[in-house]
Amino acid sequence: MTNDQWAILAILAATVVMFLWGRWRHDMVAAGALFACVLAGLITPSEAFAGFGHPAVITVACVLVLSQGLQSSGAVDALTRAVLPANAGRLVTLGALMCLGAFLSGFMNNVGAMALLMPVAIHVSQRLELAPGQVLMPLAFGTILGGMTTLIGTPPNLIVSSFRAESGMGGFGMFDFTPVGLVVAIAGIVFIVIAGWRFVPARRQSGEEGFESGAYVTEVRVLEDSKAAGMVLREIEAELAEIDAQIIGIVQNEVRIIAANSGRRVHANDILMIEAEADSLTDVLSILGLKLEESKEPQEAEDSAGGETNDESVTSDVSKSRNTKPRKDGETAEGDESDRDSSAEEGDVVLMELAVLPSSPLCGHSAKDILLRTRYGVNLLALSREGERSMKRLRSINLRSGDLLLMQGPPESIAEFAADNGCVPLAQRDLRIPDKRKAWQASLIMLFAIAGAAFGLLPASVSFAIGVLASMALRTVPPRQVYGAIDWPVVVLLGALIPVAGAMQSTGAAELIARIMIENVAQGHAVVGLVLILVVTMFISDLMNNAATAAVMCPIAISTATALGASPDPFLMAVAVGASCAFLTPIGHQNNTLILGPGGFRFEDYWRLGLPVEIIVVAVSVPMLLIVWPLSN
Repeated sequence: MTNDQWAILAILAATVVMFLWGRWRHDMVAAGALFACVLAGLITPSEAFAGFGHPAVITVACVLVLSQGLQSSGAVDALTRAVLPANAGRLVTLGALMCLGAFLSGFMNNVGAMALLMPVAIHVSQRLELAPGQVLMPLAFGTILGGMTTLIGTPPNLIVSSFRAESGMGGFGMFDFTPVGLVVAIAGIVFIVIAGWRFVPARRQSGEEGFESGAYVTEVRVLEDSKAAGMVLREIEAELAEIDAQIIGIVQNEVRIIAANSGRRVHANDILMIEAEADSLTDVLSILGLKLEESKEPQEAEDSAGGETNDESVTSDVSKSRNTKPRKDGETAEGDESDRDSSAEEGDVVLMELAVLPSSPLCGHSAKDILLRTRYGVNLLALSREGERSMKRLRSINLRSGDLLLMQGPPESIAEFAADNGCVPLAQRDLRIPDKRKAWQASLIMLFAIAGAAFGLLPASVSFAIGVLASMALRTVPPRQVYGAIDWPVVVLLGALIPVAGAMQSTGAAELIARIMIENVAQGHAVVGLVLILVVTMFISDLMNNAATAAVMCPIAISTATALGASPDPFLMAVAVGASCAFLTPIGHQNNTLILGPGGFRFEDYWRLGLPVEIIVVAVSVPMLLIVWPLSN
């Protein structure tokens, strides 16, 4: 062995140990490995950061942004409600949830798909009378399996494709992974649904006694095309029963009716006063096609106020600016720079909970009294008051010390309102207010981006980058939120380890490892070598990040295939399958890490279901690889 080979293997061994130790974040460890290679002379300084311009890195970042657009617009929520059965049993519900997760993971980042469906899984577990973890772990495994089915489903597939392109054979296409990945995913999902979920320990959910804000009272308007239009109240209450929301009043023709008869019919433009948990507000809006009454621009508020003289009529001149506040002497509307900034950033809004302090000047005043929209450009969407339910219109309720306010607006405006009025921010709520127009736009952008890459019209990185630009232009993802949607530690991890993997190949270390494996284990048998690559990749992926595993194993797979005189394609596909299938530990895949707390799991809980799933993956994928990707060149 040469000195360079010893150096790269030592660096890789130290990198794996650091990954296992877990003291430093994955991106820090990857950066350390990169700099160690530079200092050892294995990578030239000019090549050190070449990985950050790699197409795989760009594509991963862009897919995360487009996934955010699908999430924030409510497109995935609509799909969830259309696919998941409402009153089915355990097997059907688990199967539908896992299939939905697997499908979404094929066309968006599987971590994003898991994050979207986690609240659904926790809600489903309550209906099925299961521990949250007994639904969360099957869902996590389902999203991991689904990610194997397309080029963009998971970072390892992109990395494998890039190594194939660099070897002169061209990258894999969008659906080249589908024949093997789909069969493996189906086999894994069928096993988990029928028997596997029973292997998951029923543990208490972590943080179950955490902070609860209680039920909020909010107002929703029935739109012309709402499902609720034409229904009677008892029918609407039946729809809301599953999410523990209830109707406490209705406003018809500007007349407020409390404890209305359950047979009263609801019409378009009626306002329903609903009591629900904050996390259920998205479901309330989506199930019945409703709109938060207070979630509107100031001009909308003015137009909808009509003849309601005691309403927020003070918004008559609010249309000048979302953030207009009383100006000091000498200031003019034309010279107000903050107004222009506000208009430029219009649409960049968040939902945040505020608690009213005892010394707050808000006490005894209502939203319309303090000119909430006029002065700050923010909306009061809902109010929670412990132990008491107010029957007044939301904008007319006099606030009290201890009230919790769910506010909507630009983060700077909400912070300014809180500072001026003695409120304490509690949490930024990741609630999605459905927007049909933006949901369609986000879905079409994703479909066009996928089509551009799938049909070879554009490289995947370019196609998805154009999709991100379209998302910013149409504000399905506001420009300010674009960079926040990117998982930067993953980007740094990929950008740092791609040159390190290149050093494995350039120093001959990959060939050395491949030769040792072939001579001592495979002994010239290509099928044995293929199984060995798959199993070793799967084992390493359980111990370190799957993207890092793929970057390390691709050069070894290519060298192994070359030494055996076989086609590199089945070996690269084995790396893609093995790197994705990390089921034994919570650290092998981010989706496993996501459920660690909510499921109340311990480190050793994962192998109980993960080990049989990995055995099934090996048993199914090896014959499929040999059929779809023959060993002969």
